[in-house]
Amino acid sequence: MNIHPSAVIAADAKFGANVRVGPFAVIEEDVVLGDDCEIAAHAVIKHHTRMGARNRIAEHAVIGGDPQDFKFKADCLSYTEIGDDNWLREGVTVHRGSRDGSATRLGNGCFLMAYSHVAHDCVVGNNVVMANTAGIAGEVVVHDKAFISAAVTVHQFCRVGRNAMIGLSSKVVQDALPFCITDGNPGRARGLNLVGLKRNGFAREDIVALKEAYRLLYQRVPLAEAVARMRAMETTPTTELADFIADSRRGFAHPTR
Repeated sequence: MNIHPSAVIAADAKFGANVRVGPFAVIEEDVVLGDDCEIAAHAVIKHHTRMGARNRIAEHAVIGGDPQDFKFKADCLSYTEIGDDNWLREGVTVHRGSRDGSATRLGNGCFLMAYSHVAHDCVVGNNVVMANTAGIAGEVVVHDKAFISAAVTVHQFCRVGRNAMIGLSSKVVQDALPFCITDGNPGRARGLNLVGLKRNGFAREDIVALKEAYRLLYQRVPLAEAVARMRAMETTPTTELADFIADSRRGFAHPTR
């Protein structure tokens, strides 16, 4: 291990092999860091944080901080759980769960750019990108390979679907559909995320089916009928889109005509 002598590290913190800790970093009690993690200068890893392997935490990030939630009690035992191969850049904040036994979870291979924020009890999937100053409020769920652009705000309890893209500075107050671009204030679906789908290897027939499914939404077909017709297409993405819509509690960002 390579630990700078000015770092402050709790006696019970547990490190894997080849962990690197920069000057003036703080690692509190009951922290677990996996192999090959790198904690840069002045970063703070708060108590009850667990990280997998090969995570990079940049300068002045604060990981596992107390929730900004009036219901939170100081003696609450909650956690922050981070997978493998994530890169959290300068000033990123991730808050732990707000109830006893709860956790804020970040998957594998995510890239959180400078000053982005993940609030309490959020569940962020794998290979998610959050650009500079993007923020997601408490109990938001972000599915795999979503891209949240700079200065986006996502309302509490919303969901962001798989391979979704949220446009710059958008205000997301309802669920953002998977495979689609959501943009604006308030955010509305603006079309399929075709560039993202092609980059991620979606088959041509799946993209054609998704185009037809999206067309059902902006043509204002009755929602129950649209969901049934999506499922009848019998492709994995259209079934996922139908299930996402059916499971929505806040409603979803309807397409513009």
